[in-house]
Amino acid sequence: MGALTNGEFESLLTRKYVAAKKIIFVDENTHGCCLEYLLTHFEALGEAEVIMLPAGEEHKNIQICMQVWEAMTEYRISRNDLAICLGGGVVTDMGGFIASLYKRGIDFIHVPTSLLAMTDAAIGGKTGVDLANYKNLLGVFSTPKAVFIDPNFLETLPVIDKVGGWMEMIKHGLIADALHFAELKAVNFHEFSMPEEVIYRSLTIKNEIVKHDPFEKNIRKMLNFGHTFGHAAESFFLENTEPVNHGIAVGMGMIIESYWSWRKGLLEESDLYEICSVIIDKVGLPDLTGIPAEHFWMYMLNDKKNDRHEVRTVLLKAVGAAVYDEVVSFELLQEGLEFYHRMNKE
Repeated sequence: MGALTNGEFESLLTRKYVAAKKIIFVDENTHGCCLEYLLTHFEALGEAEVIMLPAGEEHKNIQICMQVWEAMTEYRISRNDLAICLGGGVVTDMGGFIASLYKRGIDFIHVPTSLLAMTDAAIGGKTGVDLANYKNLLGVFSTPKAVFIDPNFLETLPVIDKVGGWMEMIKHGLIADALHFAELKAVNFHEFSMPEEVIYRSLTIKNEIVKHDPFEKNIRKMLNFGHTFGHAAESFFLENTEPVNHGIAVGMGMIIESYWSWRKGLLEESDLYEICSVIIDKVGLPDLTGIPAEHFWMYMLNDKKNDRHEVRTVLLKAVGAAVYDEVVSFELLQEGLEFYHRMNKE
C-alpha cells in the first residue's frame, strides 16, 4: 500500500514479467482519470494493449467478456502474459474473471482505484459477472498475483463512490471490529478524508478472514453481511430503473439485516438504532416505498449463500460480531422492509 511509484510495481513489470505482453483493463472512467498516470510513470507499459470496458454494473456480463476474449485472441495474448486491472469493483471483478478463464488462466494484477475496490472487491480472489441481472452468478475464485493500493487514486472519485466504499468498510467493522466501526462514524463526507491507516485496517479485516476461509465454506460468509438484501436491491434496480451504487445497496441491506438480527433476538435494540442512525443520517438511502417484497424475494431465492432451498444470510450478534447461515423467511423480509420505510422517513 502506498504510491505506485514507491513500491514493487515497477520491479514486477521489469523482472518477473519483463518478457510478457501487458494488457490493461480500464473502464471509461479510469481511462480518462488514471491510465495516463500508469503510462507516463512506467516505461514497461509503453507498448501495453489497453482494453476499455464499458463503465457500470449493467455492463458486467458475459457478452462483454466474449468481446474482450476475442480482442485478446487478436492481440495474441499467451498464457505467459499479464493482465492489469485498473479500476473499481466492476473492473477488478470482470477483469479478473476474463484473465482467469482465457486459455485456462493468465496472471493478473489489481490496481484498484475506488475505495470500495481497495478495501473489498480487489481483495480475496473473487471474480465474476452477472447473469440476467442476478449478481455474480458466474465466477471463479482466482487470486491476483499482486494488489497495489495507491490512495492517491481516491482524489479522482466522486462523492457517491467514496460513500459506497465507506459502506463496505462499515460492514467490516460491524462483523469483526467495533473500534473500526467507531472510527468510521467520524468520517465527514463534505470534507472527505480517509487516513491510510483506516483503509489499511479495513482491508486487513477482510484479508484475515479470507486467509482462514479462501473458498467461502464458513467464516468468509460473514463478509456477505448486507448483501442478501443488498444484491436483491441491486438486481431490482438494474432490471427496472437505474443501477444503484453497490455500496449504497449494501447500506440498504445492512439496515434490513440488522433488523432481522434484532428480530431474531441476536442484536440489542440500542445497537440496531445506532447502526441505522450512522448509515441513514450520514448518507440517506433510496426510497423503496411501493415496491412489493415479492420483487426482492425473487432475487433472494437465487442468492449464492442459500442452502437446502432456504434463503441464508449473515446476522449480527453485536457491533463487531456476526453469525452466518441464518435462515430468513418471506415474512421476515416484509417486516424488514416496513422497518426500513419507517427509518428512512424519520
